[in-house]
Amino acid sequence: MTVINEKFTINTQGFTDIIDITQKVKNAVYNHSLQSAVVHVYVAGSTVSITNIEFEPGLLVDLPEALEKIAPLAAQYHHDETWHDGNGYAHVRASIVGNNTIVPLIDGALQLGQWQQIVLIDFDNKARTRTVYVQIVY
Repeated sequence: MTVINEKFTINTQGFTDIIDITQKVKNAVYNHSLQSAVVHVYVAGSTVSITNIEFEPGLLVDLPEALEKIAPLAAQYHHDETWHDGNGYAHVRASIVGNNTIVPLIDGALQLGQWQQIVLIDFDNKARTRTVYVQIVY
């Protein structure tokens, strides 16, 4: 088993900023000309997530609206009482969505569905620079 580690950074606006990172992941993977591998995409941070969606205008509204119902920005959070940073909602949302995804590489291509993209969602209450790690195992 061989492991290749790649990484890239993304600048975000926070507040449920959804960014399509599919091409950056593909670049990190396809640069190695592999045929078969397991590709793990992970983002470091407790107020940011990685997931798969159809990156289209309707879902870019629907997903934040759904998360606002589950973990409202203006709700009271014990985290905020402890740290006074106002981003308790961001921690809850990131915990629900998760911070990684795994995509198989088969016959040299990432096996994403026709309408499936890999996205980073930054929930924090300020702009951030996030580091995304792409680990390729073959």
